[in-house]
Amino acid sequence: MSETPRVLFWRHGRTSWNVENRFQGQTDIELDPVGHAQAERAGPLLAALGPDVIVSSDLKRTADTAAYLGRACGVTVEYDKGLRERYGGSWEGLTRDELAERWPIEHARMDIPDGENIAEVGDRMHAAVARGLRRTPAAGLLVVVSHGAAMRVALARMLGVPDERREILGPLSNCCWSILQRRGNHWRLMEHNAASLPEPVVLSDDT
Repeated sequence: MSETPRVLFWRHGRTSWNVENRFQGQTDIELDPVGHAQAERAGPLLAALGPDVIVSSDLKRTADTAAYLGRACGVTVEYDKGLRERYGGSWEGLTRDELAERWPIEHARMDIPDGENIAEVGDRMHAAVARGLRRTPAAGLLVVVSHGAAMRVALARMLGVPDERREILGPLSNCCWSILQRRGNHWRLMEHNAASLPEPVVLSDDT
């Protein structure tokens, strides 16, 4: 049993726009059949970890993903708009190739001209996770169901990585997860882009 809180960040299952490499942002795209199958498989696996609180973005692809876990472990899913994906403005719905052709410099930097600033994404994600942690037991597990870009910013923030260096964390695949655990006043990355149950890790392994 863990003696410190953990936060598990779980990305939603696959959508048709994921397959087409379209920028989804806050467009409310549903899971495709593969996405439902991914969430149905992962739900019982994550339920075995004993989530205390499950908080999800209110967009349909995340809400439906979270529902599989909620049913598997009997925990009611809560919703927080602060966990939504980065708003993409005029980029939403366009493919990666279309973005690179129309905004080559901006796309290379992921600088969306009329979209949400990364710092704003980090602020609202960090605040949403903090709200979830306030409802989580001291040694409990909070599951955050959200989106790839937004979660990478949140992970970076919690690990003390500057927003502009968030790319040092690899991307999260559909329906994969990352786990942070608190140690003292800091968070440690225990698992990243996982698709199977994590092996127990002794926190004093390097002391």
